Amino acid sequence: MTSNINTMGPPHIDAVRTVAVGFAMPGPTFGRVFAAADLAALHAASTVRLLADRPLDLDGAADAAHLAEVEVLVTGWGSPVLDAGRLDRMPRLRAVVHSAGSIRPVVDDEVWRRGIAVASSATANAVPVAEFSVAMIVLAAKRALAGADLLRAADGHAVDIEGTWPIVGMHGITVGVVGASRVGRAVIERLRGYDVRVVLADPHIDAADAARLGVERMALADLCAASDIVSLHAPLLPSTAGMLDRAAIDAMRPGATLVNTARGGLVDQEALADRLDRGDLAAILDVTEPEVLPSGARLRATPNTFITPHIAGSQGNELRRLAGNAVRETLAFSATGSFAEPIAFERSVLQA
Repeated sequence: MTSNINTMGPPHIDAVRTVAVGFAMPGPTFGRVFAAADLAALHAASTVRLLADRPLDLDGAADAAHLAEVEVLVTGWGSPVLDAGRLDRMPRLRAVVHSAGSIRPVVDDEVWRRGIAVASSATANAVPVAEFSVAMIVLAAKRALAGADLLRAADGHAVDIEGTWPIVGMHGITVGVVGASRVGRAVIERLRGYDVRVVLADPHIDAADAARLGVERMALADLCAASDIVSLHAPLLPSTAGMLDRAAIDAMRPGATLVNTARGGLVDQEALADRLDRGDLAAILDVTEPEVLPSGARLRATPNTFITPHIAGSQGNELRRLAGNAVRETLAFSATGSFAEPIAFERSVLQA
């Protein structure tokens, strides 16, 4: 009589392989961006082995053993450049997750040469920049910032906003977006809710791409001449440095406003100061070159100039998006060996 009882025991199940994960960024950045819940999510994942609940030292001896193991490195603002020397200390490194926007300060060409996968939180960081940009566009169109200054100086008298500026209001104006970056696209998307015409300048966008975005494509000089508000969203590259030059600034129509939440180096600041001194242009600048203008900088004293201390990007509770994205990408790579939104080298050279 043959028994059908299985005497072989349960089928063999391979243990889940864990991926060694480490952080590499300044302590203050780590403390600002990552909360206990983020670390708990990594510890709870069956595919992750978090090497330390703190950033690793990529150059000292204390973390040499961890560096020899790390396979996924989570970086952030102020992280050291991942050059050949540092990469040699991490022979098992397969992926970098940047918990901020631009990867340029961190990812050396050697990262690409070694075939290391890269992801960032640029899409998450684009959200507050786009929100801030659109808010500034609305305030610029309504002359709200200048109006506040006039009201303060009026000392109890009525203020005539319409009589002080050629263009006041959002209805039917033309907004020129420079750069179809993540932020630029997010701005275009948000502006669909307003009664405005949106035009775009970006040499990497063809007519079909512009049609999909629902905008009219223009050369930069034509955009500057046609727009009531010009909003900059291009990356700072050798090819874009100073792209808003004297000719482009002089082409802007009287009563127009320049909004820059991208990089100060995109603008010829002397030319901008000259035009602002004429009194017929306004500027809202979240970024300048250098980022902190010296006390004697002309833009500190030009009329119709509103400067904020680089606050458009993620601040305060908005940092939760960056951490959440970095954790999700780390978990995705540890489980599947690939990122949800990987950055290819070809894209990286066109990004900030």
